[in-house]
Amino acid sequence: MLYFSGIVIGIFLSLVLLSKKGKTQADMILLIWILVTTLTLLLYYLHITEIQYQYPFILGIGFPLPLFQGPLLFLYTTALTPGKPLKAINLLHFLPVVFSYLLFSDFLLLSHEAKIAIFKNDGAGYEVFTTINLMLIVFSGVIYTILSLYKLRTYKKALKNEFSYTEKINLNWLQYLILGISLIWLVIIFSDDEKYTYIVVVFFMAFMGYFGIKQVGVFSQNIGLFAFDEEQLLPINDAEYIDAQERINEFTKESEVIQVRAIESSIKVNYEKSALSSEAANDIYNELTSVMRTNKPYKDAELTLSDLAQMIEVHPNYLSQVINTKEEKNFYDFINDH
Repeated sequence: MLYFSGIVIGIFLSLVLLSKKGKTQADMILLIWILVTTLTLLLYYLHITEIQYQYPFILGIGFPLPLFQGPLLFLYTTALTPGKPLKAINLLHFLPVVFSYLLFSDFLLLSHEAKIAIFKNDGAGYEVFTTINLMLIVFSGVIYTILSLYKLRTYKKALKNEFSYTEKINLNWLQYLILGISLIWLVIIFSDDEKYTYIVVVFFMAFMGYFGIKQVGVFSQNIGLFAFDEEQLLPINDAEYIDAQERINEFTKESEVIQVRAIESSIKVNYEKSALSSEAANDIYNELTSVMRTNKPYKDAELTLSDLAQMIEVHPNYLSQVINTKEEKNFYDFINDH
């Protein structure tokens, strides 16, 4: 039942990520990571319940799956830390997976009856291959965990006092993941019973879901652009913003500048109906510029729109409107750029 719950959590997290609009490269890597981990748990569940013998074609396909864990952790860390986007060459990180499948290719080509017989005899005849595969899994896991920690440490040092709120979220999230995956490798290294490894994997999946959903932007939608109607100053919802941005990007690629400007104007049109006059907006913007230059509030990793609005002594809705119209950015992008 414990393993089955981990599978359910993995499927749930995968569906949440699949439904997320505007998925980034990091989101896609995380999705693949969760799917691979869920498949690994599923195959183990079928193994301990002996259901796998009803479907002999699946026997052995899970041997190389743990080799995905290290590279996916490292690539996810790389995708979350600013730098060059990942390219096809990064697929070379998965060469150990290919090697492992080649290692067991002879077994995978056996008849169903032969596979079942070998499994029921604890892998008799394939002990050397199993040992090599285990050593490869441990080595890969340790190396990629160290590389991920190093990349995270380098990123932290580069940020220094320019640390912004959304970046801190990514750092915390990465720390949680690296901590969780490190615990799994420790259990693999020091435990002789594989069931403890998979128990930890189940808790890691739950851990990933709990902390992932708590972190802004991991399983939630992207932060949208704020605009306001005439009476209530309500924000444009994420779906409207993302849809408009997608149209802007599409038209930009086709160099249809006039249409792009029209779409951008449609996002901002509600500002023109706002109760905030242009003179008041200019005053707020001048005060904002002064505060950002002298007080440097962007150095506060926990800075929120409300905090900044209190410093300027203005309503957060008006401050958001000023940032959106004057800087053409939402609050988080504005702070991150500083």
